[in-house]
Amino acid sequence: MAQDGVAGRAVSQPARWSSERAFYTGAAVAIVGAVVLGFSRTFFFRAWYPDWARAHGAPEPFFYLHGAVFAAWLLLLVAQTSLVAAGRVDLHRRLGVAGAGLAVAMVLLGTVGALMAASRPTGFIDVPVPPLKFLVVPFADLGLFAAFVSLALAKRRRSQSHKRLMLLATLSLAEAGVARWPFALMATPLPVPGIGMTELCLDLFLVPLLVWDLASRGRPHPVTLWGGAALIASQPLRFMLMGSDAWIAFAGWAVSLLPG
Repeated sequence: MAQDGVAGRAVSQPARWSSERAFYTGAAVAIVGAVVLGFSRTFFFRAWYPDWARAHGAPEPFFYLHGAVFAAWLLLLVAQTSLVAAGRVDLHRRLGVAGAGLAVAMVLLGTVGALMAASRPTGFIDVPVPPLKFLVVPFADLGLFAAFVSLALAKRRRSQSHKRLMLLATLSLAEAGVARWPFALMATPLPVPGIGMTELCLDLFLVPLLVWDLASRGRPHPVTLWGGAALIASQPLRFMLMGSDAWIAFAGWAVSLLPG
């Protein structure tokens, strides 16, 4: 029996492991659902929305590859959490090698995709912000993703840090999907500069992780604290950066690197 340090009651170790595995599997499924909902019209169920597809035109062929690779990451996240829940840690570790390569491909494809979208006359789909200014958002998200994944790989033998970092990595890229949720309330302005409904909804995904920490450990895990703080702090910071002359100059230069 293992002693629960918060409530002072005895909790069996198998029961705690079972709860932990259920939590992380559920968290992975929730993030995947958020992304699928956002990209349902543009990618996952595009054929079911012919009017929307006609209004926006067909995407560049590159974005089918882009979408497939990012979808593969979502499937891998669910598979990895499910494997741990099933006790197949050996297979989880082998798939982790493929996951590292997939993460590299995502950063490269994500960067190219962001530059391509910024180079369009119409800019990013369903985003009213000028494309060169908005380019800071996907770049910041990709930077957080790369940082979280790199730290997760470095701490792969420290499971409590590793699994939180992988969730944070995926959550950092989920913003693109959350921003495209088909709800009118997503356009509701908020009084905090750089924090809109998209950012607020994304940040709310941190709440279950914090609650889990308190329930299972009696205090927040350090990764939850500093990782969540980094995610939240990046939002007003990029808002301040996007309007600067230095960023616009950099973004214009970056887009000019695209061939043709």
